[in-house]
Amino acid sequence: MSYSEPEFFSMKANVHVKAKRRIGNLHTAALVSIDGSIESYCVPDFDSPSVFARILDKDKGGHFSITPTVAFSTKQNYLPSSNILQTKFLNEKGVVSVTDFLPRQARGTAASNKPLLHWLVRRVEVIRGRMPIFVQCAPAFNYARSSHTTSIVEDSSSSVSQQQKAVFVSDALTLDLRCVTDSLLDNVQPPEVNFQLLDLSAKGHKGPAVSAEMTLYEGQVVTFVLRSPPTEESTNKYWNDWIRNSHYSGSWKEAVHRSALALKLLIYEPTGAVVASPTFSLPEYIGGTRNWDYRASWIRDSSFTLYALVRLGFTHEANAYMEFIFERLRNKNSDGSIQIMYTIHGKKDLEEIELTHLDGHKGSKPDIYGELMDCIYLGQKIADFIVLNRVLVRELYVSDIIMQPDLSIWEVRNKKRQVAIDRGLRIADKRSLPCPKRNEWLATRDEIYEEIMAKAWNKEHQHFGQSYEEAGILDSAVLIMPLVFFMQASDPRFTNTLKQILKTPERGGLTSNNLVFRYDVHKADDGVGGEEGTFGLCTLWCVEALTRAGKYDRGMLHKAVSMFEDFLLYLNHVGLCTEEISEAGEGNPLSHCSHVTLISAAYNLSRTLGYA
Repeated sequence: MSYSEPEFFSMKANVHVKAKRRIGNLHTAALVSIDGSIESYCVPDFDSPSVFARILDKDKGGHFSITPTVAFSTKQNYLPSSNILQTKFLNEKGVVSVTDFLPRQARGTAASNKPLLHWLVRRVEVIRGRMPIFVQCAPAFNYARSSHTTSIVEDSSSSVSQQQKAVFVSDALTLDLRCVTDSLLDNVQPPEVNFQLLDLSAKGHKGPAVSAEMTLYEGQVVTFVLRSPPTEESTNKYWNDWIRNSHYSGSWKEAVHRSALALKLLIYEPTGAVVASPTFSLPEYIGGTRNWDYRASWIRDSSFTLYALVRLGFTHEANAYMEFIFERLRNKNSDGSIQIMYTIHGKKDLEEIELTHLDGHKGSKPDIYGELMDCIYLGQKIADFIVLNRVLVRELYVSDIIMQPDLSIWEVRNKKRQVAIDRGLRIADKRSLPCPKRNEWLATRDEIYEEIMAKAWNKEHQHFGQSYEEAGILDSAVLIMPLVFFMQASDPRFTNTLKQILKTPERGGLTSNNLVFRYDVHKADDGVGGEEGTFGLCTLWCVEALTRAGKYDRGMLHKAVSMFEDFLLYLNHVGLCTEEISEAGEGNPLSHCSHVTLISAAYNLSRTLGYA
């Protein structure tokens, strides 16, 4: 296959996702485990075939590990206001720091106009004492499907005499692993690094790995790179400069800014597209079958992401994404629609293939127009968006499709059910844009409102339901009703629904331990099957709903603070959100939706409390 033709994968997995931290360069991202291993890395783009994928198969998935050979404990953090990750290994005899990043040039520098080089940089420095280190670099090209050769040769670019590098050659990609040694102390010599070939064929690898074993002493530094090493400072300056543009001044600023930095890593800079996640085939729930490839750009999810960034004042990303959307509007489907998702390059064809040869991690069509128009509406209110010309209002043919059944916001797979027009009208009014179907849109909007009130309201149980056909089943998506101004949070019909959702599943609700499920999978058949945990996104929607209702009921405002503070306890030690949370408090820390909604919840809660 060509690396310019992405494939999209799902697969079965039967265990939960171990905590990983993300680094990136706005073209791709890598996942780093707490024990110092690169467990997932696709190069050069988000949707390129993987080089390292041990997160899916511990034996043959491919990895790049840097780990002490003695007992140790670990600490991990991002450098302040940055997406550069630092992992520290500690024991009584020494402390070593591994700093991981995918470099990019800082804005406004001479290097910023040069093409981005696709490097993976791992800087190892002993802070105190000494530490024996074992390094393994075991690429598994093309999702562990392609073979490769490995050679250890002299690195002629190194200033160190007889310095080695390893060269990995597959049919479609060649990588070389170099190292640069240094000493920060005058009386300590730079370390020596000797690569050795390592045969992992017994574990299913299709080509040799390389390894290096060394004992490093205080002051000694080794920087391992795929391609040439850049300076760490230029990359750190990029992230520091970017986050300083935030307009946020409310409470929970650290969590909000960490969420913004996490969301920024999901943007594919060349086109402005936003990926749902840099991962593929990771399970949503322990032992579950819901394992998808998220390295594409969903209109819905992208809109949520840009909504949050625009809230904080990051308008450059919104402008770039709108250019991406305009390009898609110029190449609509034959029926005049746009798709729910595209590749990061804007292509429509996304073939789904199962990677059955991988074990799985540890062995285990929605209404997009509403979200897109809501994002655009917010942007034209508070941001300096690119010109919102009439094509956007005219061509998103909302009134023609709004009454058609769809697969819901959750993209269920079994059947369509009944479920944006308001934002199109508001944009046209705010920007004085032509709106030839104004009367038709007004009538359709009012018709939708009355129909939802009549068909989605469950008179017996006094709450809104999941759909017209299943009004007896609760769905946490109804929590966004006041968020999108469908109805006031003080409306008794909404507060009754909110109170019912806040009950435990055993009492007919969706809340467990202050965390909220999407819906009860035992009552609502979504065509996927299996169990799932509580959702960070839904929990934070509930926080927002309580916040808005709390303007009229102080008890609900106190509940919003309590629920938000409790949710922050489930952020991992570097401040990343989970998508789902199991009963044991574990989950997948790569959810863009949770970060999006965390920003929105903190923003509105701070404002309501008078802190912003």
